Amino acid sequence: MNRIAVVRIRGSIGVKKDIKDTMKMLRLNNKNHCVIINNSPNMIGMLRKVKDYVTWGELNEKTLKELLLKRGKIFGKKNLTEDYMKEKTRLSADEFVKDFFNFKKSLKDVIGLRLFFRLKPPVKGFERKGVKVPFSMGGALGYRKEKINDLIIRML
Repeated sequence: MNRIAVVRIRGSIGVKKDIKDTMKMLRLNNKNHCVIINNSPNMIGMLRKVKDYVTWGELNEKTLKELLLKRGKIFGKKNLTEDYMKEKTRLSADEFVKDFFNFKKSLKDVIGLRLFFRLKPPVKGFERKGVKVPFSMGGALGYRKEKINDLIIRML
């Protein structure tokens, strides 16, 4: 089982109520928000329901570390730092990421960390066909395997 990064691509105008509720359960409240979830059948079902509004794929360790240190926020609008992580988890960022991918730790173990990440729009934009077409057809939506890491790096 891997960890999956989910990024909301489209806004909330004209979205059906059940899809809006699913987005709320996934903590994807605004455009360009990212969450990290487990690869379980329940979560995959939720992703299939919101596939026309989000993109997702398997996250790697390097991207997660950069995401935590550049875009991780602690309640009170403070940035997550290496020192704060050592204080709260008694692990460096590298050790925490390794334990996270081995399912020994979760993001909830970093006390005060917000469980979503606000990202910028991607440098050089989304894929060529835009935000209304699936990734498999040249657009930005849906499942994109390991290429989600490239998108997140461009959005940091």
